[in-house]
Amino acid sequence: MTYEFLQHYWCFVVALLGALLVFLLFVQGANSLAGSLGYTEEGRRLVYNSTGRKWEFTFTTLVTFGGAFFASFPLFYSTSFGGAYWLWMIILFTFVLQAVSYEFQNKIGNFLGPKTFQFFLTLNGIVGPLLLGGAVATFFEGSNFIIAKDNLIDAGSFTPIISRWANASHGLDALLNPWVLVFGFAVVFLARVLGILYVMNNVDDEDIRCRGSVRLIGAAVPFLILFVAYLIHLLLKDGYAWNPETGVIFMEPYKYLHNLTDMWYLLIILLIGVVLVLYGIGKTIVSKTYISGIWPAGIGTVLTVLALLLCSAWNHTAYYPSTADLQSSLTLANSCSSEFTLRTMFYVSLLVPFVLAYIVYAWRAIDKKKLDKQEIASDHAY
Repeated sequence: MTYEFLQHYWCFVVALLGALLVFLLFVQGANSLAGSLGYTEEGRRLVYNSTGRKWEFTFTTLVTFGGAFFASFPLFYSTSFGGAYWLWMIILFTFVLQAVSYEFQNKIGNFLGPKTFQFFLTLNGIVGPLLLGGAVATFFEGSNFIIAKDNLIDAGSFTPIISRWANASHGLDALLNPWVLVFGFAVVFLARVLGILYVMNNVDDEDIRCRGSVRLIGAAVPFLILFVAYLIHLLLKDGYAWNPETGVIFMEPYKYLHNLTDMWYLLIILLIGVVLVLYGIGKTIVSKTYISGIWPAGIGTVLTVLALLLCSAWNHTAYYPSTADLQSSLTLANSCSSEFTLRTMFYVSLLVPFVLAYIVYAWRAIDKKKLDKQEIASDHAY
């Protein structure tokens, strides 16, 4: 195991966690449509209890994603999470509101009323995917930061901080880039598509399933338009490349298109993922009895996002470009942990399959019985 292999291995692990996180945003997507899918108070409770069984998976994956980035690529963690803190704090705040809302919306003594907490769930369902999608888009569009590693050895420096944001917006300036918004809203509508597919599969209620088929069209069309538009933009834009011999970062025309042609296996994964997403959506819309669209669409989402994230980092690509100073852009080589740290974590990561097996077991146990109106009358309902 060479140092370069370990860098690529941990990039794959982080990218896989990010892809799983995007899939698990079906919780947020369904919550943002709860009033439309449920229509009645009883219907809304069915939706919230359906997603309430899974919100911990999403939150845990988000935290694990951040932790894996911190351990393997600490300079990215300190630059993005420390510099763009307004962006990340808003994301985390909406997820905290989500956790609180599930627990308290129907508790006795809730003086704010259920609708207040249901509004918080809707807010998280829109803002969470939008800002997470925007954060992912900065891997291709760039962020406004500066790296100054000389601060660590400069005796005249008053601070050991080696990365700083180049303006006072601390991450929110990314939303001024229209392509960041395009990708962010694509993730919002993808989360809605996955949320509808999940609720249709998980809730045993004919009214919700009928409305879900109609709402699916309304979410799938804007998602496809936004995603295709961004994908075309990505393949035609200049990308951030770096020379492995000198470490110099430079702009390369059609860089991400070249990445997909050079790494043909990522292109195959991307195409398979897109086909699976389209299959899950299309068959659910066409067939009145098909309710398993969440599985092909979910697997397709993971494969598509995984391919895009790896395309942003592998093949000598700067995965976190700086628009303020090109040479401050982060690559796998200049932002990773030491070889000892990556090697030690590699052996620890061999336990991951056991964790995944437990998650699959817990998921199947939770969903053994479809959710119905009788279950939301129990004491354990949200």
